[in-house]
Amino acid sequence: MDLWLGLTSPLLLLAAVLLLLLLRGPRAALGNLPPGPHPLPLLGNLLQLWGPSLLQSLLALRDKFGSVFTVYMGPHRMVVLWGYEAVKEALVDQAEEFGGREGLALAKRTAKGNGLFFSNGETWRQMRRFALSTLRDFGMGKRSIEERIQEEVQYLLEELDKTRGIPLDPTFLLRRSVSNVICSVVFGARFSYEDEEFQTLLSLIQANFRRVDTVCVQLYNLFPTVMNLLPGPHHRLFENYEEQKRYVAGVVQKHRETLDPASPRDYTDAFLIRMQQEENDPNTKFHQENLLLCALDLFFAGTETTSTTLRYGLLMLLKYPQVTERVQEEIDQVIGRNRRPCMEDRPKMPYTDAVIHEIQRFVDVLPLASPTR
Repeated sequence: MDLWLGLTSPLLLLAAVLLLLLLRGPRAALGNLPPGPHPLPLLGNLLQLWGPSLLQSLLALRDKFGSVFTVYMGPHRMVVLWGYEAVKEALVDQAEEFGGREGLALAKRTAKGNGLFFSNGETWRQMRRFALSTLRDFGMGKRSIEERIQEEVQYLLEELDKTRGIPLDPTFLLRRSVSNVICSVVFGARFSYEDEEFQTLLSLIQANFRRVDTVCVQLYNLFPTVMNLLPGPHHRLFENYEEQKRYVAGVVQKHRETLDPASPRDYTDAFLIRMQQEENDPNTKFHQENLLLCALDLFFAGTETTSTTLRYGLLMLLKYPQVTERVQEEIDQVIGRNRRPCMEDRPKMPYTDAVIHEIQRFVDVLPLASPTR
């Protein structure tokens, strides 16, 4: 009996504390924030957002709280901007204040504030500026991106010819071709389609691309401390990421061994030269970790987004044969069948250009969004 009484008091105290937290919600909700539904501890507003359509749930909250409101995804606060005026005020009128990126738990463990995707502040500004200026030159004027694409298209056509009209899934072929264009810019060379290490890298990136959208990974972003202790496929994502970094590190080491500062060959060479120039600066952002992550970010972004857009484009052309016929007619008139297309052809092909824009709009691989702080 005494033992039972001894256990009852702590249990009652714990229940009272949990009830108090349930009634109050996160303390951050008391700050100077836009209005929103009352959040629950740990769950936040997930119950209000749960349903067949997240869009409809947010629309209902917009109708109740206005075009700018606060919601909690688990313990993480988010401010939702709804409508042209609210988005314009944030992204245009107050662009500097809204220029940061959300510190997702997944990114904190992998990027750790480095790279192009999930860095902030001075690191992001310097990495972005360097990437734009270097990629604009594409190896300091050696070869243009158009030449690289045309070369890779020829390899892709040769692979397609081998199928001799047999139905196939072009997913991997498109991914390999697009990634080779990125490789030629970032690493200065394309890889054979049969290269085992190259295929392994593509497989790792594809596997992580799919894992990012799984329940376990989404839960990790909401409850990283708890998910670190639990088994699940999210741990394999981090293992894959480290394998990708090791692959890029091997390529970087080969560049370092053959580096000629007077004649940079690609993005990696340009980054290594900048590292040498700032090696005595304790605050430099040009270090090995940033090189590895920036290279992976460029590789990942260019490969998946472009190959996915191409794949959806093929599906849409199959679905709308009348559109395909008009595109083919314009191609025959402007380009013909005896040469490869080039950028100079684009202004002369308004219908094809419009179809490409419509495919990009439909696919929407990278939807516009404002990150929260």
